[in-house]
Amino acid sequence: MMGAETYIGFEPPPPKEDLETLTLSDHHSQIPSIDPPSYSHAVDDPSSSTPKRSQSSDYLKISVTDPRKEHDIAPTSLVPGSATYVTYMISSRTRDLAEFRVRRRFRDFVTLADRLADSHRGLFVPPRPDKNTVESQMMQKHEFVEQRRLQLEKYLWRLAVHPVVGKSEELRPAKGGRDLLRIFKELKQSVTNDWGGARPAVVEEDKEFLERKEKVQELEQQLSTASQQAEALVKAQQDVEETMGQLGLSLIKLVKFENEEAVYNSQRIRAADAKCVATAAVKTSRLYRELNSQAVKHLDILHEYLGVMLAVRGAFSDRSNSLLTVQTLLSDLSSLHAKAEKLEVASSKIFGGDESRIRKLEEIRKTIRATEDAKTCAIREYEKIKENNRCELGRLDIEKHDDFLGMLKGFVTNQVAYSEKIADVWSTVVEETKQYARDTV
Repeated sequence: MMGAETYIGFEPPPPKEDLETLTLSDHHSQIPSIDPPSYSHAVDDPSSSTPKRSQSSDYLKISVTDPRKEHDIAPTSLVPGSATYVTYMISSRTRDLAEFRVRRRFRDFVTLADRLADSHRGLFVPPRPDKNTVESQMMQKHEFVEQRRLQLEKYLWRLAVHPVVGKSEELRPAKGGRDLLRIFKELKQSVTNDWGGARPAVVEEDKEFLERKEKVQELEQQLSTASQQAEALVKAQQDVEETMGQLGLSLIKLVKFENEEAVYNSQRIRAADAKCVATAAVKTSRLYRELNSQAVKHLDILHEYLGVMLAVRGAFSDRSNSLLTVQTLLSDLSSLHAKAEKLEVASSKIFGGDESRIRKLEEIRKTIRATEDAKTCAIREYEKIKENNRCELGRLDIEKHDDFLGMLKGFVTNQVAYSEKIADVWSTVVEETKQYARDTV
C-alpha cells in the first residue's frame, strides 16, 4: 500500500529561460494560434481549490489567503521570539451571506483533523495536507507557503462538501455568531496515543464488507500503479520537450553561423530553411511544456484518490477497533459469568454460605452489570461505524466514477488538441521544404 509520504509527484520543471525568451519571428512558419479546449470545458479544473460538488455545501466561499510570518513567543523556546511560523487568513461565506474571518496556523489544521477523525469514526474524512518538513527545506520559502495555502484551501472545501462532515458540529454554519471554523477558537493541541504492541485477531463476519474491503485494496494498488504510469508519461513528454528545445536552439546557432559565413546564395537559402525547422522545433517544445502542465493538472486526481485511500483505511481501522472492543467485552462477560457460576456452586455447598465468597460474587455481578452496559454502548458504536462505512463506500463509488470520467475526458481532450497543434507546426515545415523531396527523386 502507498502511504501519504510515498505519493509520486510529477510536476514539470520550471520553464527554461532561453526557450521562453526566444523570439520566433520567421514569417514562413506562422501558424494560427488556436488554444486547445481548456479542461474546464469538459470538467471542472482539478487544480482549482473549489470542488464541483460545492453546490451541495452550506458555504458559498471558503478561502485561505494572506500568509503571514509570525514570531513564536512560547515560553518553551530557548530564545523567545527566535522561532517563526506562518499563519493564514481563513474566510468563509455561508448561503445566508454571513461572513467570517479567522487567522490560524498549520498546527490548528492538524488539531482540527484529529478532532474530526475522533468524532466521525467510520467515515471517509478527507485527509489533511502533510507537514512536508523535507519539502519545505528543498523548495523556495514563498513557493512552499503558496503550495500549502492552496492545499489548506482545498482541504477545507473537501470537508465542507462532505455530506456528513460538512454538516457536523465542528463545521456547522453560523448560528448565533459562530463561524465556519468555530472549533479553531476552542481547540488545544491534542496528544496522539500510540497504539503499540500486539493485538488479538479481530473476527469480521460481514462477508459483504470483506468483499468491498478487498475491492478497495485492489483499487489502491491500481491507483498506485496508475500514478507511477502517469509519472512515466509526464517524464516522457518532458524529455520530448527538452529534446525539441535543444534541437531548435542548436539549429538556430547553426543558422546564425551560416548567415554570418555565407558566400553563396544557396547557403543563405539552406539557412532560411534550417531556420524554419528550428522555429518549428522550439514551438513544439513550448507546446509540449503546455501539454505537460495540463497533463499534471488532470492526472493529479490520481494523487487525490491515493489520499482518499488513507481516509478509507482509517475508517476501516475504526471499524476493526470497535469490533475488537465488542469481542473483548463479550469474552470478558463470558469469563465473568463462568466465575460467578463457579462461586455460586461453591457457596451452595456450604451451609449458610461463605461470606467471602458471597462478597466476591456480589462484586463479580456488579462488574458484570458494568460490562453489560459497556458492551451495549460498544455494540451501538460498532453498528454506527458499520452504517457509516456502508454509506461512505456508496458515496465513494459515485464520486470516483464522476471524477475519473472527468479526468479522462479532460486529459484526452487536451492530448488531442495539442497533438493537432503540433501536427500543424510540422505540416507547415513539410510544405515549405517539399522542394528537397522533389530534388531527391
